[in-house]
Amino acid sequence: MMDYNSLLSKTVLDMKPSGIRKFFDILSEMNDVVALTVGQPDFVTPWHIREAAIDSLEKGKTYYTSNAGTTELREELSKYMLRRFDLNYCPKNEIIVTVGGSEAIDIALRAVINPGDEVILPSPSFVCYGPIADMCGATVKVIETKMENSFKLTPSELKAAITDKTKLLILPFPNNPTGAILTKEELEALADVIRDTNILVLSDEIYAELTYGRRHVSFASIDGMWERTIVVNGFSKAYAMTGWRLGFACAPHDIAVQMLKIHQYAIMCSPTVSQFAALEALKNGDDDIEFMRAEYNRRRVFILEGLRKIGIECFEPEGAFYIYPNIGKFGLSSEEFCERLLYDYKCAIVPGTAFGECGEGFARISYAYSVKHISEALERIEKFVNTLK
Repeated sequence: MMDYNSLLSKTVLDMKPSGIRKFFDILSEMNDVVALTVGQPDFVTPWHIREAAIDSLEKGKTYYTSNAGTTELREELSKYMLRRFDLNYCPKNEIIVTVGGSEAIDIALRAVINPGDEVILPSPSFVCYGPIADMCGATVKVIETKMENSFKLTPSELKAAITDKTKLLILPFPNNPTGAILTKEELEALADVIRDTNILVLSDEIYAELTYGRRHVSFASIDGMWERTIVVNGFSKAYAMTGWRLGFACAPHDIAVQMLKIHQYAIMCSPTVSQFAALEALKNGDDDIEFMRAEYNRRRVFILEGLRKIGIECFEPEGAFYIYPNIGKFGLSSEEFCERLLYDYKCAIVPGTAFGECGEGFARISYAYSVKHISEALERIEKFVNTLK
């Protein structure tokens, strides 16, 4: 009989499954659940984008593209990054089209990390960074951000975490799950900490188009930071294109060429039909972004006021489409709170601990749903918390 424990990767065996998936699995076996769990726009991909994809299929454009993506798409991405974020990338050798932002994160980490390197990761954050860094042989140094600091990474925290083994800082802002952002002044303060080091930065900016009250500023646009920064972005959130699985990475040539090697061997190229859809999104999708951002902002205000009215303390999110309420006062762990809410009141939210241990006492709620859906969820949450008072 095969002893799989001796054959499988110890790193993978020791890896915990995503805490989000547990609740998705429970949801799949329940009926009449009001779920605010998924970080997926409830909008359908705009018609003109879908039409461009259909047109590409009708014309038989079902071939492989170049490894890094079509030349036309990379040229349009270069224009987009300059137009929207004041960043200048060469379309020929500094932009790679990937299978979602997740692949961009994966190849970025694998391209720069050597076993024994240290990676600094602010937490709570999206679930994939730590496990991928672990698989690369890195030591992950978690910085637990705090509600009193609006869940922002501070210069003093960053400075204290740096050692002579630090290779990479991950900047996941706008942040999933907290909705925190970093302003230009705050980014400049972080840049001052690493300016005279050899530390690289992975800036995950997938929610760059979804900020409220101010425009997103990319870390790569801060003086002296372009040459050390890999910017990850994609089409899922801004254009409601989650199922198209298309992202991209922008990096200095010397880094991008190594990332492209991994992409070549692991993926070959991103889906061709999705690339044609993305090209249309970049050319004619600015109005779509503005419309969806305005609607998310309306929902953001609605759910923030609703939770506070119930008596749940909330940090006001400034980006993405999540809110991160503090549920610690109810005397239950985050997982217990979410499980009882799900089983007893058929309302699904995600425990804060799914995004790091410092998420204990918090939960993540997505407001990428209709106001009607959010309103029903708020009613069920109110009934539940009334039993805990």
